[in-house]
Parts: sequence; C-alpha cells; structure tokens
Amino acid sequence: MSEATAGRFFIDLPDSDAAVALSGSGQSTLHRLEALTGATFVMRGLQLEIKGRSTQLERAAALVELVRPIWQEGQIVSRVDLQAALNSLDTGRGGEHVELTKQVLARSQRGNLLRPRTMRQKSFVEAMEKNDLTFVLGPAGTGKTFLATVFAVRMLSEKKIERIILTRPAVEAGERLGFLPGDLQQKVDPYLRPLYDALHSLVGQEKTNLLIEKGIIEVAPLAYMRGRTLEEAFVILDEAQNTTPAQMRMVLTRLGERSRMVVTGDITQIDLPYGQTSGLIEATDLLEKIEGISVCRLTSSDVVRHQLVQKVVDAYSRFDKQRR
Repeated sequence: MSEATAGRFFIDLPDSDAAVALSGSGQSTLHRLEALTGATFVMRGLQLEIKGRSTQLERAAALVELVRPIWQEGQIVSRVDLQAALNSLDTGRGGEHVELTKQVLARSQRGNLLRPRTMRQKSFVEAMEKNDLTFVLGPAGTGKTFLATVFAVRMLSEKKIERIILTRPAVEAGERLGFLPGDLQQKVDPYLRPLYDALHSLVGQEKTNLLIEKGIIEVAPLAYMRGRTLEEAFVILDEAQNTTPAQMRMVLTRLGERSRMVVTGDITQIDLPYGQTSGLIEATDLLEKIEGISVCRLTSSDVVRHQLVQKVVDAYSRFDKQRR
C-alpha cells in the first residue's frame, strides 16, 4: 500500500526480507535511489518514506514500483536493476519493464532468481524462445553466455531437449596447448572454464559432474563438433568471434532435428591472426535476414558485472573509434 502527503510519499513493505532487499547492504540501494532521483529515502521498519519535491517524489516512487517484483521477493536490487528501470522510465517503457522483472528463468544454487535485467537482455531471451538459431553479440559482462546457459538448463529441466552441448574455439591457446600439462581434455579445460562456471552456479558442481558423466551435458572444444549431427540438443557456441568462416559454417551445419543453437561473441575481442576474417561477423552479415534466425546486439549499458566493466568497455570503444 502507498500513501502520499505534502512533500512525502510512503510505501508499505510486505515483510522484513523485502525491506532488507530494498535497503541493500549498508543502505546502499537507498543511497543509489537518492543519487538517481534527488529525493530522500528513509526506511522505518516495514515502511519506506520518500521525501522531496513533487517531481522528485513522482519519479522516485515510480522507480521503486518498477523494481517491486525484485525486492518483494526478497531479492537484492542491484545497480543494474535500478539503472535499467530508470532507462525504461525515462523512455516511456515502464510497462514493459514490469514484465521484464517478472520474467524469472530459474533459481540459482544460492537461491537468487535469475532473470534478464535489461530490455535488450529480455529481447535476447525472447529470441531464444522463438528461434532455432540465435546470434548474440555484445561486450564482456553483458550476460550472453550466462543467459544462454540458464535458458538451456531450463529447457532441459522441462524435457524440451535431451542434452546440452557447450563449445568454444581454443584459438587463444594456439600452439601453446602442447605445453600445458595433462591429456587433451585437461589442456582445453581452461578455455572452457567460463562454461563450467555458469553450470556450477545453476545446478551445482556435483550435479554438473554427474550430468557430464551421463553425457546429458557435454562441454567440448569446437574441433569435437566436426562430422556430427546434433539432435534434440541445445547447443551453445561461445566466444564465436574467434571462429574462422570455415569453422562457423561447420558448426552451424551440425544442427539437427528438434535442436536449437545460440552463438555468442564479442567482435571487439577477436584473437584470430591479423587479417583473418571472423566467422561470427561473416555469419551474422549473411544470415541476419533469414526467417528462424535472430541476431541480438547488446551494448555497454547491458553490462551486469562490476560497474567499472561498463566504463572500461566505453573507454576502449572511444579509443577504437579514434584509431579508425
């Protein structure tokens, strides 16, 4: 329930978990809200008081309401959640944003509700739902691989697929693979670590290992895909900017019946030899307008890691433009 008086607005919270989630550690979330709106936020028990001018009150109350589905579930409201909600508010997309916060994909091992956190991430999830082949391009930290893995695990749990195949090129390794200890799988494991990390956060390390042993989840370098037909599977090709055109053509033509594929990559971090065309760039140029294929593009505003990652991405983007 909400109530307004002259220069003040009150919002009643359902329980202490919601109050803690909305306040944040050391009231960090309330401080962010103050910085974004100019209003003053005071939490008293299960009631939030907002103080300020009428325009500040309206904006502040609307922002808190946009993220209500998050804090009402006792989930911490992050900096990314607030900024995304503010962007939606300023662009007149508040209604869409409410739907975004309600779109829960899964629950992590730590009990966190996993959902798209920006409007472009929401579009990416919708593309995976509607298309058998989805490309997603974007800078580091935008949740490309993680969202694709979450969606794959959800489809597996709903028995819409029989297995998950996670693959990426080991281009960064080059000839150095031979100097790493162990057998071939141990040599390429460091390059597949981000995929393991995503799985561990979703289903836990023990269950991940069990599913891998049973062949329900396969994590393998791209070279292992040659000559196969991948049926009833959800295939994620990660770091695809480091595929050659021949490699990209090979893996795209592996797609079998009742399967889906998501191809992720960051075209600003290509590790191929100088002058070598990226298979990801070529594929998106060739295939973007084909029905059943979607190309999603995330930006620095979709970065969900540490706030400095967004600043780093923007700084390098400006630097690259100046060099051209």
